[in-house]
Amino acid sequence: MTPEGPGTQTGSVARRLLDKLGPGLVTGASDDDPSGIATYSQVGAQFGYGLLWTILLSYPLMAAIQEISARIGRVTGCGIAANLRKTCPKPLLYAVLAAMAGANVFNLGADIGAMGAATELLLPFKAGFFTIVFGAASLASVLFIPYLKYTKYLKWLTLSLFAYVGVICFVHLQWRVVLLATIFPQFHRSNDYVTAVVAVFGTTISPYLFFWQASQEVEEIQNNRGEKALRRAPIQAQRHLKRIRIDTYLGMALSNIIAFFIILTAASSLHVQGITNVQTAAEAARALEPIAGRFASALFACGIVGTGLLAVPVLAASAAYGVGEAGRWQVSLQRTPAQAGRFYSAICVSTLIGLALNFLHINPIRALFWAAVLNGLAAAPLMTVIMIMASSRKVMGKFVISFCLKAVGWVGAGVMACICLAMLLTS
Repeated sequence: MTPEGPGTQTGSVARRLLDKLGPGLVTGASDDDPSGIATYSQVGAQFGYGLLWTILLSYPLMAAIQEISARIGRVTGCGIAANLRKTCPKPLLYAVLAAMAGANVFNLGADIGAMGAATELLLPFKAGFFTIVFGAASLASVLFIPYLKYTKYLKWLTLSLFAYVGVICFVHLQWRVVLLATIFPQFHRSNDYVTAVVAVFGTTISPYLFFWQASQEVEEIQNNRGEKALRRAPIQAQRHLKRIRIDTYLGMALSNIIAFFIILTAASSLHVQGITNVQTAAEAARALEPIAGRFASALFACGIVGTGLLAVPVLAASAAYGVGEAGRWQVSLQRTPAQAGRFYSAICVSTLIGLALNFLHINPIRALFWAAVLNGLAAAPLMTVIMIMASSRKVMGKFVISFCLKAVGWVGAGVMACICLAMLLTS
């Protein structure tokens, strides 16, 4: 027997932990995509520590709605769009899918472009070349890697997020000021401030995440022998509902911790130097170099690439899940393109359109901040519909969500609605 050293034991623990985690971890990590990094960087550069409180507040709201979405998928054996098709008028279904799919295409296009621009900072080639490479690699990974292997790679990619924790080592921080700003926020009535709040919440609580996590629970049912929807196999409920809760809350905690550190990095480096306008994640990495050093800038750029490789397939697949479930297609990443042709065609079309946006006069990267705002505007009505479904015995049977989860979910929907209304009133 070969003795195990500390490094081997640590690796084994990490692998066991990753094996226990699943859709919640990947969903949370994909939320910190390059477009999210750009939004958090802009917010930190423009307002300093002034919006750190939004990350603290968004965590329970984000975790609750994601747990509810996962429960819908596990209990019913159907994704969000399939349940919407069964319970909601068609115009509402089509409106939700159009908004989600459109936002996803622009987001993934911007993410691919951001990955290319970030890599240009590290290697001596043009950003356009890397943009094409990353677009092709993201598409190939979905088309040719089986689901079970694919999800393992996605889980390991979540480790790239810790680059943003490392960057903090290169900037000076006043932790007392940071703590006070996080716990005791100072609100402003300016339109820019309210718009930034909507953008942060729109980035952290994004509609495509609801579709993705619910559909991944359905995939877990379909691809694991003996697993069934909980309405058909209630004996499995205790084990899976506990796993969903742990997986989701840890995944969302990772997402929000990284978002917190990105805002913190931009606030403590760019904002204090008077740099208050950051348009892209790559621009934030470039601006960081003269302040925190080339290594910090390179670490920031590597994080952009890692999160992009994680997020782009999630964005493309979540749109395809929604459209496919609504159209009663075969939808599964475990099936081959020959077995689920329309599903994979939707993934290809959305990825190629997003890639093409980087080479047209339409520049999706400049629209990143406003894309987050639009996500915030779309989230409130979709959250309302999800809460109605999760509270319905017709949909969930005896697995309707608890009073506590229902309360937090409705608070989340209400907060999103109030924030968006405040932005409209101050415009």
